[in-house]
Parts: sequence; C-alpha cells; structure tokens
Amino acid sequence: MTRHFILSDVQQKPGSTTKHLTAAGKYCARHKPDVIICIGDFADMPSLSSYDVGTKSFEGRSYRADIDAAKDGMAAFMEPIKAEQQRLIDNHRIRWNPRLVFTIGNHEARITRAIELDRKLEGLMSLDDLGYEAHGWEVIPFLQPEIIDGVFYSHYATSGHSPRAIGSARQLLIKKHQSVVVGHKQGREVSYDKYGDGRPMIAIIAGSYYPHDESYQSFQDNKCWRGCVMLNEVVDGTFCEMFLSIDYLMNKYEP
Repeated sequence: MTRHFILSDVQQKPGSTTKHLTAAGKYCARHKPDVIICIGDFADMPSLSSYDVGTKSFEGRSYRADIDAAKDGMAAFMEPIKAEQQRLIDNHRIRWNPRLVFTIGNHEARITRAIELDRKLEGLMSLDDLGYEAHGWEVIPFLQPEIIDGVFYSHYATSGHSPRAIGSARQLLIKKHQSVVVGHKQGREVSYDKYGDGRPMIAIIAGSYYPHDESYQSFQDNKCWRGCVMLNEVVDGTFCEMFLSIDYLMNKYEP
C-alpha cells in the first residue's frame, strides 16, 4: 500500500502569497507520502490568457513575471520537502524519496498554445521555463493520463468524444470505469461506486489550493472548498481519501 498527496490548481501568479505552499510542503515533510501529484495549473499564466485580452485588468501583465511567480511558489512548496530529505540523510536515517508527478494543466498549456498560434515565439518560450523538472518532477503532457497504483490522474478527463472536461465526479466513474482524481473544476466533488469484485471505486475532483478570491468568479463561487487531498492505503485503484482544507494546513503549518 502507498500514500498519495494531491496538490491541485494552485494558479500561482504575480502578487500571490506562498505561505500556503510552504504549509503544504511542511505537511508532506511530516507525513511523507510515497507519491506527490501536482494535478496541474500550478502556474496561472495570466499574461497568456485569451479570455480577457484588451480589458483594463489585462494591462501590465508580463510573461516573465508569471514565470517568476510560479518558480517562487514551487520553491516554497519544495523547500520543506528537500530540507526533510537532507535531515534524514544527515541523521543516517532511511531516506524518503517520494515520486513527484506533475500533470500539465490548461493554464501551463497556454505556453504551448501561444507558440502554436505564433511560430515566432518558438525558442523564446517553452514549458521548460517553469523549471518543474529541475525540482525532480516527472512532467506529464497536458491531458495524457498517468495511472499510479491503479488510480487515473490527469488535470481533467475527457469522454473520448469531445475535448471538453467531464464535469462531474459521477460521470468520471461512468466514463472511465476506474478510480479517478482530477482538478480543473473549482470546489470539491466525490462519487463512489464499486469494481466488479466489490472493491470501492472513487472519483475525486480535487478543487483548488489558493487563498485569494478570483475576480472572474462570483461571491458565491469564491466560497468553494479549497485544499489538498491525501490518499491513504492506495492499492489497485482503491484508497481511503482524506481532505485537508487550506485553513487547516495554514493554521497547522503556516511559517
């Protein structure tokens, strides 16, 4: 059995705090999951947004500032993890070396889309600018699923008939016929079913992990659950899920 920690939709951008990411990193350092999965959209990349080009709020955005914000956020998350790994080595303890898996989200994919729309940008920007691999992450291409211990991971899942995201946890089970964890959608959603042999099958939409409100969302939408997820006792697509709210992690582990 293994333990999986899921970090979903951080959407780090210029001006964002990093304290919540340090708190999540400290949680991982203390509880030592076997696998850490960042489900995508760690970087927000607002300078490459196609939704609000030309608006007043778009003025002043910078690709380099977006990249620097994502790097600062990732450094804040990884620092407690790396410090704990070094502490174990220094004390001649059994080394903790979690697998780090990053499934690219649609916000990171804004970089590749910008290059596809303007060939002159090729060689001037790339996903490598985000520096994820330098921290040890295995970077999985956008919408390419990664199956870990029988659990399907992707930023979001499609039905196979359309590139659109499957919109509910229940539909994830119906369409994928296995345990699934995705991000992309605001808020937390869970659905349960059974494999043919009676084992539990679970789909989780993991929501987001940032403390700020988004201007594009309504007052009600900005009140959705935010946090991380730990999957305990993961084996062959079954697990016991534990939800960790951002308020809990901040209160317990805030620097």
